[in-house]
Amino acid sequence: MLTGPLTRVRRFLPPPPAAGTPADPGLFGPGSAAWRVGRERALLLAGPAALLLQVAHPLVGAGVAAHSDFTDDPLRRLRGTLDAVLTVTFGDVQQAHDAARQVGRRHVPVRGVLASGTGSFPAGTGYAAQDGALAQWVWATLAWSALRATDAVVRAVPSSERDDYVADMRRFGRLFGVPPDAPDDAASLEAYVQDQLDRTLVVGETARALSRRILRPEPPLLPRPLRPVPTLLAAALLPEDLRDAYGLPWRRRERLAWAALRRALRAAAPVLPRGAREWPHARVARERVGQVTASGTSERRTGA
Repeated sequence: MLTGPLTRVRRFLPPPPAAGTPADPGLFGPGSAAWRVGRERALLLAGPAALLLQVAHPLVGAGVAAHSDFTDDPLRRLRGTLDAVLTVTFGDVQQAHDAARQVGRRHVPVRGVLASGTGSFPAGTGYAAQDGALAQWVWATLAWSALRATDAVVRAVPSSERDDYVADMRRFGRLFGVPPDAPDDAASLEAYVQDQLDRTLVVGETARALSRRILRPEPPLLPRPLRPVPTLLAAALLPEDLRDAYGLPWRRRERLAWAALRRALRAAAPVLPRGAREWPHARVARERVGQVTASGTSERRTGA
């Protein structure tokens, strides 16, 4: 009965990567905050919030609406982003740069103008996916939502690790055209996101239409009992003002459901087998740098 939705879930997840060059740690390597945070499959739960943050920027939302095939495959953007993030984080140096170049090629034709004024942007304002300011906003939504989801459902991230993660992600962002003066620690990332919330983001008609396709895709991605989960996740992780602007329910029953889900995930995280908890990209990366034997046991635990 669940064959269709479960098949779509499996197709949505990126496949394990190629092994890569032996001993090549890639851009970050063992012990990095990028590996410690990015290895968790639970980061997929940040996806709905990250996407809604992105499209609340009028220029990003216009580009997504005009140049993404949301009608036929509304979650293709998240799947493509996830694949690129995992490859750049855990791939060898060549794999990371190849993935970034592939994203860059897809972004070349993504340009246009706003058909109608939205927020502080008048009709006719131009946008381009290769604009550094827009690239920075998309990058920030990924880093911010990853830390927020990790804190919520995996573990509390210490302040020093948060800073290290943002610094790692700034290196990550440079491959995608993010300006060199992007936030480089957790406090500056929070300040930047808050500034965007205060001055730039607005949930207009385009963002609302995209949010419906993100949160309730057709055909459905999830089995019927789980279909409210993306809306619950977005409501729980988004800043309050943006949650209200999208009209996401956050009544007592949603708060109780989120509390129960959060408790269950936090309790499961430490006891799940590594293969179930982590993306296969992390295992392949550890094998590549010699941290894991062919049988899957750790040879060195530092940073694993």
